[in-house]
Amino acid sequence: MITIQKTSMGTIREPLAAPFGFKGGYVDELWQSVVCLADERGNRSTGLGVQSVLWSDSDVHARWGHERGNAFMQAITAHALKVADGASFATPLDLLDDLAGQARAYADREWSGGPLRATFALNALVPVDHAAWALLGKRHPDAAFFDLIPQAYRSTLTARHDRLACTPVVSYGMTAADVESLLDEGYFVLKIKLGSDPDGDGDSAKMLDWDIRRLADIHRIAQNRDCPHTGNGKIAYYLDINGRYGEKDTLCRLIDAAERMGALDRILVVEEPFPEHIQASVADLPVRVAGDESVHDEGDALARIQMGYGAFALKPVAKTMSMSLRIARTAAAYRIPCFCADLTANPLMVDWNKNLAARLAPLPGLSMGLIESNGGQNYLHWAAMKRRHPRPEGDWIEASAGTFRLTPDFYATSGGALDGGECYADACNLH
Repeated sequence: MITIQKTSMGTIREPLAAPFGFKGGYVDELWQSVVCLADERGNRSTGLGVQSVLWSDSDVHARWGHERGNAFMQAITAHALKVADGASFATPLDLLDDLAGQARAYADREWSGGPLRATFALNALVPVDHAAWALLGKRHPDAAFFDLIPQAYRSTLTARHDRLACTPVVSYGMTAADVESLLDEGYFVLKIKLGSDPDGDGDSAKMLDWDIRRLADIHRIAQNRDCPHTGNGKIAYYLDINGRYGEKDTLCRLIDAAERMGALDRILVVEEPFPEHIQASVADLPVRVAGDESVHDEGDALARIQMGYGAFALKPVAKTMSMSLRIARTAAAYRIPCFCADLTANPLMVDWNKNLAARLAPLPGLSMGLIESNGGQNYLHWAAMKRRHPRPEGDWIEASAGTFRLTPDFYATSGGALDGGECYADACNLH
């Protein structure tokens, strides 16, 4: 057992190069949370998180805005650390069990705007969970991350990819030239953000019209490009709707439009089309639908499988590695493929994601595993953030020709994920 004897936290505010549009809104800065833990043996560890208020609960973002929303999430992390101080755990999954309910209860007490989405509390717990895994790693200094995973979960992670398809994000404000540039660089899976609110009035008809035009514009650019890594030899589209469609008919109309423009066979996956309270079957749709924000735990995953969902976006950097492992195990039991999605993570947290993506079977239609990474597109100080990585010259860090290369050194060092947070320890005051 590991006993936590000291805790601390800090925050680094990272500006974005330009406003990042998704989920009907925009963000221009992301707070990086840093958590430090010390155990009874004097071992110390550091865990990172990215606070994404708009992604985790758009109602909080709309009502409280950027500053107060981020302060709220930071307060949840601080509360979780108070609970964790003095706690003992065998694995980080056990610690998450102890913290998750109390973090959610605290968050609900502080938020008076109706039910707070569970994702908000999970987002706040990421740096604590990350630090717990790193502290476990201190007890097993010769172990790679995969060796730390309990056997019951390890047995579901059967792949060992030497490459991962890297999908960049095509946000609302990206131009045709920007999309051309991504394709010229070799990217072959485009994550296209839909669900825009073009006039800021919440009109769903305008949103769908904008989405159809957006898909058509991108398809005109990509349709004549070949790709050796997809089953049909074409550029793949990963449509992310972020829960913006209030009814199934809206999605059906988007799919019909995609078929008319000749883009239907390019759609690799449609992620989170509906708000999580919409219990609509998607089993009859001609596209693979993936759950993301609506899947907070194994029960949610099972419910979505029963609705016909055919994939899950796992987010160790947004919902904790521990919960991602649990969802992955549930998905594997039903032969549902998974992939790893981003939260505009910093370079070290992208490698945290890679440790899971490296072991997941490919989505049907791809020859390798899939991971989203858009931090390099969006952070103003990405180069400086990369210098804080413990292995900044690692040949797995930057994508080349649309893929991340996972070398033997990556697997031997876990990409630096377990010890890399020490480069951020100066943000904490651990006494």
